[in-house]
Amino acid sequence: MPDGGEPRAIEVCESLGDVDRDAWNACAGPENPFVSHGFLSALEDSGSVRPETGWLPQHLLLRGEDGALEGAAICYLKGHSMGEYIFDHGWANAYERAGGRYYPKLLSAIPFTPVTGPRLLTRAAADPHAAQATLAAGLIELTERHGASSLHVNFAPQDQVAMLAEHGFLTRKGHQYHWRNDGYESFDDFLGALTSRKRKAIRKERRAVIEAGLRIETLTGDALMTRHWDEFYAFYTDTYDRKWGAPYLTREFFELLHERLREAVVLVMAYEGEGSDARPVAGALNLRGTDALYGRNWGCIGEYRFLHFELCYYRAIDFAIAHGLARVEAGTQGEHKIQRGYLPVETRSAHWLPNQSFRDAVARFLEMEGDEEDRIREMLAEHSPFKSAE
Repeated sequence: MPDGGEPRAIEVCESLGDVDRDAWNACAGPENPFVSHGFLSALEDSGSVRPETGWLPQHLLLRGEDGALEGAAICYLKGHSMGEYIFDHGWANAYERAGGRYYPKLLSAIPFTPVTGPRLLTRAAADPHAAQATLAAGLIELTERHGASSLHVNFAPQDQVAMLAEHGFLTRKGHQYHWRNDGYESFDDFLGALTSRKRKAIRKERRAVIEAGLRIETLTGDALMTRHWDEFYAFYTDTYDRKWGAPYLTREFFELLHERLREAVVLVMAYEGEGSDARPVAGALNLRGTDALYGRNWGCIGEYRFLHFELCYYRAIDFAIAHGLARVEAGTQGEHKIQRGYLPVETRSAHWLPNQSFRDAVARFLEMEGDEEDRIREMLAEHSPFKSAE
């Protein structure tokens, strides 16, 4: 914000198309692709996020005295709890059994994306603490304005969760699995850090994919073609058809992702056969930040032993090592990731509950759940495949 000045106004924005891309990105920063204007606007412009699917954008824009954008808060008015990865269905049921109306609620998160990143965005020139505090107060006011049951800030960084706790938000813990790059020069160098048994198991899995006659391609930037997205979308929709029903993301979303964030996309594809007769059989979509590779979606037609591990975990490690990235974030769930070098990492979210009785009940639950989360992470860490953990 200008020296000696204060933010002049907070606006509610129902479409990122109304926000200047460069101004938004100046607040979002380059580190995390999911908070960029390109990613969030692709969700909205493709129809993947829209009121008809239970996602009404309610982003807050914080402007300085000169009208320049000084900060923003990602926010949606939700009519359900799907696509969030922080589960509050039990809270909703309890609230409604007590006679309340849980939906709509407000959510500050990236739709369909369990990746930690800033939710309160501020320009480098602004006083981040003051701007974030103003945005937090604006979110609380927006909750009251909508008469919403609650406000949830999911997968936020610890500094923002701590600041929100100072404003009366409750903290919720979770965990997911990340691979850390300990200065490895090659995949074999990484394997050398593992116990002998785990090292042999991973080599066996990678060898099995090669022996199955599968060809793997890692594509990014100008190497990505429309046909690759057609192929990947077939895998993506097939996975949802078999497991979860209707897919969240439309085909147009991937086209817009290609146009707006092509250099951040890392698409790993598997083919059976060679030349013009090669048949695409699987794909894994990742996005690259300045210091991390984020695994997002995977799909496969057919049954191929260890192909999921190869595309989603090992090729991601290959890419991170080759490009000097500090970590690979493989998302939530899946204790099998530990044996492949992805260790449990704490995640946090923050929750504002205006109803005092409901807040007190949830606070008691979160205290018990948090203790259990700490115990689970400690237990999982004991299964680390690294030599240093022996």
